[in-house]
Amino acid sequence: MSTRDVRTSPGAAAAARLSSRIAVNGLLALFALYTVVPLWWLFVSSTKARGTEYLGNPLWFSHFDLWTNVKNTVTFSHGVFPTWLLNSAIYSLGGATVSTLLSVMTGYALAKYRFRGREAIFSVVLASVLVPAPMLALPLFLMMAKLHLTNTYWAVLLPSFVSPFGVYLSRVYAADSVPDEVLEAARLDGAGEVRTFFRIALPVMTPALVTVFLFQFVAVWNNYLLPSLMLNEDRLQPVTVGLVQWRSEFSNGVPSIIPITGAFLSLVPLVIAFVSLQRFWRAGLTAGAGK
Repeated sequence: MSTRDVRTSPGAAAAARLSSRIAVNGLLALFALYTVVPLWWLFVSSTKARGTEYLGNPLWFSHFDLWTNVKNTVTFSHGVFPTWLLNSAIYSLGGATVSTLLSVMTGYALAKYRFRGREAIFSVVLASVLVPAPMLALPLFLMMAKLHLTNTYWAVLLPSFVSPFGVYLSRVYAADSVPDEVLEAARLDGAGEVRTFFRIALPVMTPALVTVFLFQFVAVWNNYLLPSLMLNEDRLQPVTVGLVQWRSEFSNGVPSIIPITGAFLSLVPLVIAFVSLQRFWRAGLTAGAGK
């Protein structure tokens, strides 16, 4: 049998597919470990008693005292931690909700309407996606200072209302998932453009809507640079800025278990958001809609 016959035999092809599958799965497993291990360490460390967080196996439980750590974190520094969590919820929920609605409306308009300058606008949106967020922090601070909005909730909320990536994702999804035939049928039945969008297009775009919401929610929740520039008062700061402040005060008597437990508690809302909204991440909502 020739070398060419061996290479093209079914057994050789199956072996090549198996090797490729093993390599891909192994790479995915490494990425999963890279993501999960730090989170697991954070959870395990937050359960250890004060003074023992760096003792024993760093990836397994010992000196379990989670409830005391949570209580001390919530009541530490006159109970400012719940205020930080509430501020983060206000910034994230408010910013993500408004940003999602604006992004979906803009993406739908760019996908389904023909007007002069449409492609130029979409090109600007794509260029905005490539701009790193830290580059915009100082210009935004100067704008908010000129408007006398620094050290207010609006200083963080207003910039979070805009999501170029959300517009891009909504435009792509609307172009592929909202049939033109359904829109034309609604217009022939006498539905206006606003009613057509909210009653026809918006339910169809639910997966994109949820995806944009989660991306923006996580981005605002984890944002540190913008709130640290805009806000000076503890009562306005989100949990990210507060935890960094606690960590920087470690030498001034702040126990290390306090920011560790606070970081763990700050992840709980993100996990709840992903778990509760994952059922909406399904495609095929328009299957058969154009028939």
